[in-house]
Amino acid sequence: MILILRDAATPEQVATMLETLGSYIKLAVDVRRGVVAGGGGLHADCEGALLNDGSAQADVWGADWLPDTQEVTFESLINLRPGQANFAMEIQSEAIRAQVKEVVVRLLGGV
Repeated sequence: MILILRDAATPEQVATMLETLGSYIKLAVDVRRGVVAGGGGLHADCEGALLNDGSAQADVWGADWLPDTQEVTFESLINLRPGQANFAMEIQSEAIRAQVKEVVVRLLGGV
């Protein structure tokens, strides 16, 4: 089940998002709006939820959250964006990576 988080996640919300993959959560992060969609089987599922919620494509990046280690990873097919100078599945811009990490840690890091 995909949830859109605007505020810090509850333990119940994290458990719901973990139901899909078990040990980690696929995310789409809107770095402009500071919101996260998580819990889908694909980053694109989460991306679609944010786009339907009013996010702009250029602001949405894919990441994963590993709750056991509190780690954020930055690899997703939705990050392949030649038009935004991102030519790999991993977010190449350190500034965008920092924005994604800040949003993820703020919304998921306390659980």
